[in-house]
Amino acid sequence: MKIGTFAKTRSCARGVRGGHSDDVDAQTRTRAGAPGTHPEFDRLVRTIWRLRQPDGCPWDKVQTHSSITRNMIEEAYEAVDAIAADDMPHLREELGDVLEQVLLHAQIARDEGDFDVDDVCRELNEKLVRRHPHVFGDAAAVGAVDSAGKVLDIWDDVKRSEREGRSSDAAPEGLLDSVPRSLPALMQCQKISKRAAKAGFEWESISDVWDQFASERVEFEAEEPGSREATEEFGDLLFSLVNVARHAHVDAEEALAASNRKFRRRWARMEELARERSLALDGLGTRVLNELWDEVKREERAARR
Repeated sequence: MKIGTFAKTRSCARGVRGGHSDDVDAQTRTRAGAPGTHPEFDRLVRTIWRLRQPDGCPWDKVQTHSSITRNMIEEAYEAVDAIAADDMPHLREELGDVLEQVLLHAQIARDEGDFDVDDVCRELNEKLVRRHPHVFGDAAAVGAVDSAGKVLDIWDDVKRSEREGRSSDAAPEGLLDSVPRSLPALMQCQKISKRAAKAGFEWESISDVWDQFASERVEFEAEEPGSREATEEFGDLLFSLVNVARHAHVDAEEALAASNRKFRRRWARMEELARERSLALDGLGTRVLNELWDEVKREERAARR
């Protein structure tokens, strides 16, 4: 698509979709404390544009959506690490790196005549307005929602309507199609399980899920270790366990991430203790390592008292 066609398409889209969000913004801007302009954002957009110009940066000029996919994922995870560490200066920096990826993708798309950063912001804003009828809807809806759980139910209902609206008679969009396949496996499992459960494909109780887990364990243990079949059965075992977490209202991804952080923290403390005692950690053997591990756990329990 050429830039001229792109601009014409964008103009038409504004006219068709922008009305309600424009009204919402006009009302929002009059509220006390509402944000105004963001000159630093515009400055950043221009910097990214400049890097992609013929006399710009040799690296930035040749990047494509595919070539920087991994960068987007890595920067997002680094931001998550900063949040977990409650490190606000680091978080500010990492959010900037995430924003750089967004703007670079938008600039690549603009260069190719597909869309630009204004389209990204506009579409996001319209989606947020559409998915928050309890805030931006009619008077009957506003104020009727008083809990985060109800908000998520509304969000899911609106998303379902959006999926149905995008579907054609020839190829309707499936229930799970909009769950990204690139999500971390635990997170993806929890999302697709939740959607299937809302459609009625669900265990009656957490006890039933534990029974399923026990059944999957038997099937896993019956396979040859390291075989393709064992890998498949272990996947089923994990799938069942994620659904135990869902029934227990536990986020499986965050639970495992927290355990990883705990293990890393305890291992770092074990290394510190070994250095204090002039010991080489990798030569201590299982018994001594377990003793150090238990010592670290005792320290943590004492610190919590």
